[in-house]
Amino acid sequence: MNSFRHLRSLALVVSAVACCVPVQAQDFKAGFVNTDRIFREANSAKAAQAKLEQEFSRREKDIIELGNSIKAMSEKYERDAPTLSESQRVSRQKQLVEQDRDLQRKRREFQEDLNARKNEELQQVLERANRVVKQVAESEKYDAIFQEAVYINPKHDITDKVIKALNAGTGK
Repeated sequence: MNSFRHLRSLALVVSAVACCVPVQAQDFKAGFVNTDRIFREANSAKAAQAKLEQEFSRREKDIIELGNSIKAMSEKYERDAPTLSESQRVSRQKQLVEQDRDLQRKRREFQEDLNARKNEELQQVLERANRVVKQVAESEKYDAIFQEAVYINPKHDITDKVIKALNAGTGK
């Protein structure tokens, strides 16, 4: 009998809480921002990408040319190897290995420099986007804006508003 009263009381408390939750949930306004879309579509992100391409295009071209040169030298070595003396073969092999090692080092350094600069540029875009997100959230009275979600109803997606504001030059 005592446990029956306890269960009935618990049921009443759960019912009361369940009735109150929907009322409170209606006051909460949440939005979502897709940062990948911002990085793809915002003018500032496109400008950052163009800046990086301009900054690194010459180095990339030089590395490609060096790789093609080493490939041509390697093919020439393969053709000439049967007619070369042992010392000439060893010498050219060493030279090819050293040049290939140098090429790999240059590629690695290039990739590290490119990644570092890309991170710097994207960080600046993200900072501007976050300022715009905050402005939109404050002006439209959002309680929370999420950047990562498993699922989001498209009606809560404010990415277009943020991209338009970024492209208009606000949030600087």
